[in-house]
Amino acid sequence: MRKVVLSLVAISAIALPALAGKYNKVVSVGDKAPTFSGLPAVSNGEETSVSLPDLKEDVVVLVFLANHCPVVQQYEDRIIEFTSDYKAKGVKVVGIAVSQQTIDKLPGIKDYIKEHKSNYAYAYDETQATGRAYGATNTPQFFVLDKERKIRYTGAMDDNPNEGKVTKHYLRDAVDALLKGESPQVDETRPVGCGIGYSK
Repeated sequence: MRKVVLSLVAISAIALPALAGKYNKVVSVGDKAPTFSGLPAVSNGEETSVSLPDLKEDVVVLVFLANHCPVVQQYEDRIIEFTSDYKAKGVKVVGIAVSQQTIDKLPGIKDYIKEHKSNYAYAYDETQATGRAYGATNTPQFFVLDKERKIRYTGAMDDNPNEGKVTKHYLRDAVDALLKGESPQVDETRPVGCGIGYSK
């Protein structure tokens, strides 16, 4: 399979539906979401912190991000639009960066939010523990948690990084199903984007 390399990071193939656990080797759909507390973050232009137990919304969408990643930049407007569309519906969007590149750390996150006018909370985990706990391998990679904080969807936002070619909206479909008290028809897809580099 031919691989496209951007910024020296491999980009995954177009997202495809899968059985839970096929792509994520650490967590599966239905698992209790790994908790995290006190991650330094930026929200509404202000420094704050994010803890999963403190989030009161019925649905939480976690998305692993990296400012340097061109695929994250491709998806930024879609993430902002999603956050705006679902904020009043009891859905909380939290971005988390675990990259150790300078641009991806908290000062870089502040600059990124200011530049893109991002409307979601964006946290940084210098220990990379959150990424490891969720089995995150790519950016952007999404995890949808229900009211009981069980993982109900994981993978890509949609089926094509090129917004004009999107035909399937995995993230929206999963969240819409949960808001209606239903289970997502597609609950795992291949994550798409730049590979996450973990320290050894």
